[in-house]
Amino acid sequence: MSLSVEEFARQCRQALVADPGPAGRVHVVELVQAALKDPGFVAAALPEGTPERKVLYEDPDLGFTILAHAYQGAKNSSPHDHGPSWAIYGQAEGETVMTDYDCLARPEGDRPGKAKRTQDYVLKPGDAYLYEPGVLHSPRRDGATRLLRIEGLNMDKVKRQPYVAVE
Repeated sequence: MSLSVEEFARQCRQALVADPGPAGRVHVVELVQAALKDPGFVAAALPEGTPERKVLYEDPDLGFTILAHAYQGAKNSSPHDHGPSWAIYGQAEGETVMTDYDCLARPEGDRPGKAKRTQDYVLKPGDAYLYEPGVLHSPRRDGATRLLRIEGLNMDKVKRQPYVAVE
């Protein structure tokens, strides 16, 4: 029997209640990796027709949010962090090239922050990666992809400051 989205959310909640810090988030990464190995879970969480951002679950007490993302073609993002939140990216289908950055300057007023590229790596189906608060990264998708993402809080409710990549 496949894992349901509801059961997955319950497991994530249990991990974060037991340890709301980095160790709890690492446990959630492990839960994401296990869920992505379950074809029935992936089919239920990321069915055909999934939009680019769909909230599957938002915890009413802890605030963490489980999202489904589906991209039909190539798409790039600028360097960014998740403000005060952490984020876990879990690759379900296709590949995402992730780039990590060092922060050279934080955004100030209308001036964007500056970020210097440090490394690139590829997320393949079944991979999951944790970005702690303030960690700068950017995804690049060269084709169709589907991913599961968990945010420490729903980023729809957070204003993020822009960054630009510099050499």
